[in-house]
Amino acid sequence: MKLIFERSVPGRRCDILPQCDVPVVTLDGHERQGALHLPEVSEQDISRHYTELAKATHGVNDGFYPLGSCTMKYNPKINEEMASLPKFTRIHPLQPESSVQGCLEVLKTAETLLCEITGMDEMSFQPAAGAHGEFTGLLLIKAYHESRGDKGRKKIIVPDSAHGTNPASAVMAGFEVVNIPSQEDGCVDLEKLRAAVGEDTAGLMLTNPNTVGLFDKNILDITRIIHEAGGLNYYDGANLNAVMGIVRPGDMGFDVIHLNLHKTFSTPHGGGGPGSGPVGCKEFLAEFLPGKQVVKAEDGGYHLEQKASSVGMVKSFYGNFLVVVKALTYITMLGKQGIPEASRNAVLNANYIRVKLSPYYHMPYQETCMHEFVMSLEQEKHEIDVSAMDIAKALLDYGIHPPTMYFPLIVHEALMVEPTETESRENLDELIHAFVEIYETAKKDPEKVRTAPHFTMVGRLDEVAAARNPRLRYEFETECDC
Repeated sequence: MKLIFERSVPGRRCDILPQCDVPVVTLDGHERQGALHLPEVSEQDISRHYTELAKATHGVNDGFYPLGSCTMKYNPKINEEMASLPKFTRIHPLQPESSVQGCLEVLKTAETLLCEITGMDEMSFQPAAGAHGEFTGLLLIKAYHESRGDKGRKKIIVPDSAHGTNPASAVMAGFEVVNIPSQEDGCVDLEKLRAAVGEDTAGLMLTNPNTVGLFDKNILDITRIIHEAGGLNYYDGANLNAVMGIVRPGDMGFDVIHLNLHKTFSTPHGGGGPGSGPVGCKEFLAEFLPGKQVVKAEDGGYHLEQKASSVGMVKSFYGNFLVVVKALTYITMLGKQGIPEASRNAVLNANYIRVKLSPYYHMPYQETCMHEFVMSLEQEKHEIDVSAMDIAKALLDYGIHPPTMYFPLIVHEALMVEPTETESRENLDELIHAFVEIYETAKKDPEKVRTAPHFTMVGRLDEVAAARNPRLRYEFETECDC
């Protein structure tokens, strides 16, 4: 496949802009010294180029996408229709509040519903993604302790079954990370947790269900231990799609939560965004929320207020508004019955696959999983030199996107599978068939699996060479002196 620069022909044009109808201003002494390296192509060239790119990509519209911990599920088109309404798309954040009352109502309604689902009291939509939400939530915890003069609380406890961004977010917020190991059952080791807490404990960051797909059976003990030590509990809500509408983090003893609207609540995920990672909290932390909050006035209208003790702005204006519109559409379309049904279906789908594959693949954790599960290829790697990577590559020949590989780190040769609630039983059976067929092939002809994929546009790449000698930019014959 040619790059757009390789399609370029000198002098070829695609004029899509009208003639300039305002005076042209030149910046004497600041002009570029040479022309930019831009492709010179026709409209037809552009159209064919992007069509070819689309054919070479794989998304949820193309086939199964069981990427664990990422919730790559189908996004209903009604979400896009609502977010495309002109009165949502043709607004500006600096408009007078009186002219955007409908948009403010969207934010307030979404906040009310998400607080009901999570058991929180208030929520900010400023954070633009999950890790951004983590960072913001930790700022609330930090501000709370500092407001009480409790500045010695510098440590955040993070179990080894947490999402990888948790410790990074804690460090960025100025905390020291204390890692807690899991027990053999995949849950937090309570004795190690008790030994770790103290007067320097600021809080705990917990992913629940965790990255091995298990709901920690000691969840109430965990949050109580942290509270008794004077710390606060942070809930990583990235996996909320397994429990939403069934249990609420706020009822488990959590004080702060972030949500991934671009995952759990069915707005487009991947491709660089846009995302939305709103942060919810209990009432005693609400005074620290970032940015401005939507408040309903006595006359029924809405206006924006910033808390006196706010941690400040973490993003410009009010977050990625259209993502909130899509999430609100999803929530209201499903309703009170549909939200927990989506969770139950996610759990059912994951367990269906797990049980069907158990005779073939090793499941490190035999308990009923939640929305995702982890299998290990450690034995196959040792006996026939077929790795988790090889199995994942072989799935490409079946038109299936590979599951998450080599994560979580506490499981060797791990494949983490998340089917989501939107896949039918027929689709699940196709995935199971592919996994079983690959497994049987690996036993009979391991070399065939080690060299997969065989039928994709690009075969097995030399990943070591790509990592050591990356080519990150197109090499022009002459450099641009700009």
